[in-house]
Amino acid sequence: MDKVLGIGNALVDIMTRLEDESLLEKYQLPKGSMQLVDQPFSQQLTRATKDLNRQRASGGSAANTIHGLSRLGVNTGFIGKVGQDELGTFFQEDMKKAGIDPHLFKSQTDSGRAIALVSPDSERTFATFLGAAVELSPEDLTPQLFEGYQYLHLEGYLIQNHELMKRAFDLAREQGLQVSLDLASFNVVEANLDFLSTFVKEHVDILFANEEEAQAFTGREPEAALDELANLCEIAIVKVGKDGSFIKRGREKHQIDPISAQPVDTTGAGDAYAAGFLYGLVHHKGLEQCGSIGSVLAGKVIEVVGAKMDDKKWKEIDQLIR
Repeated sequence: MDKVLGIGNALVDIMTRLEDESLLEKYQLPKGSMQLVDQPFSQQLTRATKDLNRQRASGGSAANTIHGLSRLGVNTGFIGKVGQDELGTFFQEDMKKAGIDPHLFKSQTDSGRAIALVSPDSERTFATFLGAAVELSPEDLTPQLFEGYQYLHLEGYLIQNHELMKRAFDLAREQGLQVSLDLASFNVVEANLDFLSTFVKEHVDILFANEEEAQAFTGREPEAALDELANLCEIAIVKVGKDGSFIKRGREKHQIDPISAQPVDTTGAGDAYAAGFLYGLVHHKGLEQCGSIGSVLAGKVIEVVGAKMDDKKWKEIDQLIR
C-alpha cells in the first residue's frame, strides 16, 4: 500500500469548554475568531482555564489529515518541530498512539499549542501560540525522511516559509512522490499569491481549497475557480461546506454531495475531507469515489467537538465507506 508523509505545524489542540463567555471578554478574544498570541498570554490563559473541562490532542492542519489517514489504515509519517517539554512529548506519543511514524525535531522554544475555547453554544474561539512549530527549517529536511513514501501532504500555513516549501518539494520530486497541498487559509493565500501561483503550477499535483481560499487565489466563484485551479495542477478540489465539493482533473469533473450530518463543531472538516480523498487515491479509487469518502469524513467530524473522533465514529465511517 502507498504511504503518505505529512509536513506541517505541530500543535497541541487544547479543547476547553467554557461555562459562559466572561473569559472571552476578560481576555478580549472576539468570539469565533482565531488569534495568534505570544507565550506569556498563552501561559496566562492556560492558568485561567486549569479548572475547566479540557481535552488535548495532537493537532495542526496536516497532522489532522495524517491522523485521519492513519485511522483508515494507511501507513503514514509526519514531520514537524516541537519543544523539549511535556506538550512536545504528548504530541509525539499521541501521534504514535494513532499509528503515525513521527519525525519530530526538537527546539528550545516551547511547543506550539492552540487553546480552543468552546462556548456553551459550541462556538470556538482560538488563542494559538505557534512556538516551536514555526521553527521547522529547510535544513531539517533530508532525503532519508522521504524514502518509502508515495505521497507528500503539506498544509497551506507553511506557504509563508518559501524556502522550506521549495526544499520539501525538491526532495519529494527526487523520491518520486505525488505532492498534495491544502491551502488552509485565505489570508495566507492573499499574502503569498505571487509565490503560490508559480509554485502550484510547477510543483503541486493535488490541490485542496475551500470556497474562500479558491476565491482569494483566483478571484472567481467556486466552479469557475475550480476550472482555473485545474489548469495549474493534475487534480483540483474546491470544498463548499454544506453544498459539498467540486473536483476536476483534465476534462473530468464531478460535484460531490455532502452526507447528512448533525453539525456541532466544524473544526477539522477540511482536514478530514483531505484525509478521505487521499485515502481514495491511495486505494486507486476514481475521483468521484475519492470525493464521496472525503464527504463522509468531513460529515462525521463536524458531529463532534474538535478535530478528532472516537472509535464509535470511526466504525460509522468504516461502514459508510464499505
